[in-house]
Amino acid sequence: MNLAITILVVVAIASVIGTVLKQNQPYTDYIIKFGTFWHQVFLKLGLYDVYGAIWFLLLLAFLLLSTTVCVYRNIPIILRDVLHFRLNAQEKSLRTMANQQEWQVAQETQQVADKAQQFFKGAGYRLRIKKRGDEQVFAMIKGGLSRFGYIFTHVGIVVICIGGLIDGNLPLKIKEWRGAISLETRNISASEVPAKSRLKPQDNFSFRGNITLPEGSTTNLVFLNIRDGYLIQELPFSVELKDFRIEHYPSGQPKSFESDLIIHDDQLSKPLKTTIRVNHPLLYRGYSIYQASFGDGGSKLHLKLWPFFDPQLHTTKVDTAVFDHRDLKVKGQKLTLEIDKFQPFNVFPAEKGSGRSFVNYGPSIVFKLRDATGVATEYLNFMGPVEQDGRLFYISGMRKSVDEPYRYLHIPMDPQGKVDRFMEFHALLNNTKRVAEIARQNATKALKNAKLNSPQVRDRIVDSMRQLVKLYVDGGFAAIDNEIRQRVPKDKQASVADAYIKILRNVMQSAYLDLLKQEGVDISKPLSPANQAFFEDAVTNLAAISKYGSPFYVQLASYDERQASGLEITRSPGKDIVYLGSGMLVLGIFMMFYIMPQRLWLLLKPVDGKLQILLAGSGLRNKEDFSKHFVELTKAFELKALGIAERR
Repeated sequence: MNLAITILVVVAIASVIGTVLKQNQPYTDYIIKFGTFWHQVFLKLGLYDVYGAIWFLLLLAFLLLSTTVCVYRNIPIILRDVLHFRLNAQEKSLRTMANQQEWQVAQETQQVADKAQQFFKGAGYRLRIKKRGDEQVFAMIKGGLSRFGYIFTHVGIVVICIGGLIDGNLPLKIKEWRGAISLETRNISASEVPAKSRLKPQDNFSFRGNITLPEGSTTNLVFLNIRDGYLIQELPFSVELKDFRIEHYPSGQPKSFESDLIIHDDQLSKPLKTTIRVNHPLLYRGYSIYQASFGDGGSKLHLKLWPFFDPQLHTTKVDTAVFDHRDLKVKGQKLTLEIDKFQPFNVFPAEKGSGRSFVNYGPSIVFKLRDATGVATEYLNFMGPVEQDGRLFYISGMRKSVDEPYRYLHIPMDPQGKVDRFMEFHALLNNTKRVAEIARQNATKALKNAKLNSPQVRDRIVDSMRQLVKLYVDGGFAAIDNEIRQRVPKDKQASVADAYIKILRNVMQSAYLDLLKQEGVDISKPLSPANQAFFEDAVTNLAAISKYGSPFYVQLASYDERQASGLEITRSPGKDIVYLGSGMLVLGIFMMFYIMPQRLWLLLKPVDGKLQILLAGSGLRNKEDFSKHFVELTKAFELKALGIAERR
């Protein structure tokens, strides 16, 4: 019994872990969630596939064997005990019972016997009567079903173990041990998976698999994630996703999502059309199709690439899709553009005092730029402008790994609601010839105001201005500071830095005015607050481009969204068996705890012209409750069967 209880506790704990911890996920997901150390610990314990772990199956098998033997040995004893009324109980043994009551009445034996029989039958007792000379013995039983609770409880455990073993994929594991099947670990398309990693419908009668199905597509297979690989499970029918719908809360969290499916099967006279949603699966031919998740189904994206270090600002248009890879060449360097995710809206909590609970930043894309060595940088770009401190910016985040937070580049929006002015301003500052011309104009004007006319001095000033602009564009303020520290004595660094910043700002202001003039803005008047604010934001964010890590800015110009439904398809013939066993287990527990087994004996014996009556009883459990019940029963027996109003 102690061993059986221990096994039950272990199985219960393992079942809780298997329910709380999502099973059969890619190992990279577990590493990200738990870390390398705990991932290895959980892996060795088999917690990523608890219900299919060999130790779990062995525990179920041992529990099945142990409980079956227990049931086999004890059911005959229980049945004999329930059916045996113990009519041979002697007066001496009845008087030793804790619950007993005795009367002496001047009534006929048969008269009392008839009333007693009627009373106890009315109270729900089954009884047998035996005559021994002039004595009569009544043996009565009530609550015998409580003993059947033991049978239901233990048989329920046996049934649950059988269902668990059926759904434990033991035959599949045996095939893997024999080498009949092998896990596929490569990231390849389903059509490329070899036959040794594919399962026919008849090869596997119990499984749980997943498939992401884009709108308008059809499949007849699912992926079974097993440890660090997977198998392809073929279905005897095809599933088509006609349409996918999703609703969201104001916070952006999913409220509900559902899929319109069409089942194509040779056994059907016409395709079966149905809609599934969370907790409302489709049950078909022993297969259950659940609405498990959702995602992108390969949305078409139309991108515009703005080069950062091209004075001519030659933009490139790229038509791609989510999960697509594109090879690009930038200045002889090979880069791969990998589109990972498209999200049609991004809802975040609004700042306090804005009067709104949430704000939608609009569509976004997540992509990676991978160089020839395989090193990748991840980017998060929003399609539309986002309000920051009362001004609008196009935001792009970057990070080197998923463990890092995003660092953001803020591109100020121009009056036309675009990024064009910022990109043209940056391209102008990269045009060394044009910067030199602007610097020469500024230097000539400054020397004229100082009443100096020295071409050599002017050229040196122009060269310094050009170098400052280049330093700033290539490395921001950090590059200028580093230059000052290397070339200027320490006691003069502060004053030189102030002078450099003034010169740099003067040149950049002139370049900005030149750009506004090309746009048709009247620069003879003071700049408007909006144009002045744009300049300040542009100058600040130009310094961040050097650390951005990408030679271009990827702008999402337009998109054609295509959604996908995440389906979980299961085949578990042992499920109904487990349900049956669970019902038997619950029923048995209620029968054992809430039905009180009782035994009563009534002895009728003539003594000295009177009838001596002895009532005794016992309860197998809850003896205190039975004692109270016995007192109430004797009072009722006195009144109804013996006609005694008060106990003598």
